Amino acid sequence: MNVPLLDLKIQYNALKTELDNALLKVAESQYFILGKEVDDFEKEIANYIGCKYAYGISSGTDALLLALMTLGIQPDDEIIVPTYSFFATAGVVARLNAKPILVDSDPVTFNINPSLIEKKITSKTKAIIPVHLYGQSVEMEEIVSIAKKYNLKIVEDAAQAIGVQYKDDRSVGTIGDVGCFSFFPSKNLGCFGDAGLVTTNDEKIAEQLQIMRVHGGKPKYYHKVIGGNFRIDAIQAAVLRVKLPHLDSWCEGRRTNAELYNQLFISHKLASETGKINYSETEKVLLPKAVYKSSSIKNYHIFNQYIIRVEKRDELRKFLSENNIASEIYYPVPFHRQECFKYLNTNDSDFPVANNSAEHSIALPIYPELTKEHISYVVETINKFFN
Repeated sequence: MNVPLLDLKIQYNALKTELDNALLKVAESQYFILGKEVDDFEKEIANYIGCKYAYGISSGTDALLLALMTLGIQPDDEIIVPTYSFFATAGVVARLNAKPILVDSDPVTFNINPSLIEKKITSKTKAIIPVHLYGQSVEMEEIVSIAKKYNLKIVEDAAQAIGVQYKDDRSVGTIGDVGCFSFFPSKNLGCFGDAGLVTTNDEKIAEQLQIMRVHGGKPKYYHKVIGGNFRIDAIQAAVLRVKLPHLDSWCEGRRTNAELYNQLFISHKLASETGKINYSETEKVLLPKAVYKSSSIKNYHIFNQYIIRVEKRDELRKFLSENNIASEIYYPVPFHRQECFKYLNTNDSDFPVANNSAEHSIALPIYPELTKEHISYVVETINKFFN
């Protein structure tokens, strides 16, 4: 049996007629930059997320960069970020010649550990970027409290968490000052290339975001500020409009697959429950945990990735590959170990959870079209590896 990490052709074939028609409509209009397709998408996605303002952006990375530029981040400002995330989270800070201040992870959710943030704050701190990693919300109440106490801005990196709800029915990306999303093809809501989104409930921030994404010009060719070319393509907006109505069912499929994985790992006696952080004879596999699971919340976790931790990660990955099962490592090198951030002079021992995750975590296939047979084969193969 062959189990790919992701197979987008299945999703495309299911929506082929709608998607092809949407692409053809844009081609026939010959209107590729902003316009009605983008306007309609922005209204629909704002309604889905539950925010007042949403603007399509050229990528998730550009969404983060635009957010920081809009908030006026300057050289030498300090921005608190998790050390364990996709590179863009810290990369955009450095691009503005600001300084990323790195914080270790929570051992259960992989997200930034809020209890470690306050001691990192100085007079230069201007913002916090919590990352809702793998499709589950950060503990936002504590972060909001810290931000209010020190008058800091919050830029939510929700690149992997479109539609995720936090405790009550608030969606991530609406809790801080600006929310940033990615529509990279592998995301739960993916387009046909690069695209992203910024969200806010603040009218002044919204106006500035809109101006900054078109080089800072308002009206056109008149510039009081310097922005960038951060516009979403009409083609990508058209694709996303077709896919958006299916997003919740796709996320539900991922949750169903995650629950099946958990059940099978436990039944094979490779794990005893979700959310454990230490190995034992019965805990050869550490399973992810949906912390905010609730009957009143639909999208408590959307499982953009299904991450397990094992002691012999690299050996397991090789064994899976030999048995035609794809996997991935998100992320093998946390920021404090990246060569480009040597100048931060961090101490490796200050980040034990992130180091452990980087050395022991592995992502298994989780896309919604996976069959029960696929998932059973993956778990049985891992069971063979350990036995």
